[in-house]
Amino acid sequence: MERKPVHVAMYSGGASSAYVAHHMVQTYGKENCILFFTNTLWEHEDNYRFMHEVADYLGLEITYRTDGRTPEQVFYDYRFMGNSRLAKCSEELKVRQTIIFLEELRDEHGLEPILYFGIGRHEQHRADNLREFYAHVPIEPVETRFPLITLFREEIDAKSIIVKEWGIKLPIMYELGFSHANCGGRCVRGGYQHYAHLYQTWPDVYKEQEEMEDQFRLHFEKDVSILKRNGGPFTLKQFREELERDGTARYLGQPDDTVPCVCTV
Repeated sequence: MERKPVHVAMYSGGASSAYVAHHMVQTYGKENCILFFTNTLWEHEDNYRFMHEVADYLGLEITYRTDGRTPEQVFYDYRFMGNSRLAKCSEELKVRQTIIFLEELRDEHGLEPILYFGIGRHEQHRADNLREFYAHVPIEPVETRFPLITLFREEIDAKSIIVKEWGIKLPIMYELGFSHANCGGRCVRGGYQHYAHLYQTWPDVYKEQEEMEDQFRLHFEKDVSILKRNGGPFTLKQFREELERDGTARYLGQPDDTVPCVCTV
């Protein structure tokens, strides 16, 4: 039996995914669309406010999937500290939950999912990776679409449109200068700039992450860390001591070459 198509926005709490969700709903109608969000339980509370205001604007409810663990719990379960090179938390809490949901749509509801991502043309490599991943990892290939790359000649200022045209305030993490709003600032894929900015903006959150890293190192007696330097571990405690000594300016002006988590490995 042929499955009915259903259009699924990979809804992350960011401006780009919100804009793509709007485009998807305007194109196919909300009755044929789903807002899908994988919750890591580390998100900033204002992300949820933003997501629900956008969902109300679009006339859709959010479909949540939660593993039940936080990223920290995943690190302990796998005895592996996530970092910018490998984030097992993303694989378990985002990717795995997404694959399960896609198979539920097919097996239980007779629907054929088409996934929409808020990735721009400057991140073409991420789109290529996602397209390859969803073509081979699910039981059957899943179509992926990237409207910001394929449909618009110029970069879309999604943040401005959301604020000025939709009348919705952006997540506070954008206002505070974070490059993305993942995991309430505790994203292990962040690099030096991200953690320097976190230390400057929310020192208490930085300290929580530092203590989490310290406890993991002690518990497993492993010399591991979220950040790396010269090919080896460089702990958040060491980085904080450097920031306290030399200041944050050196790092705030150097963009990280890492990217926020998205549903791929």
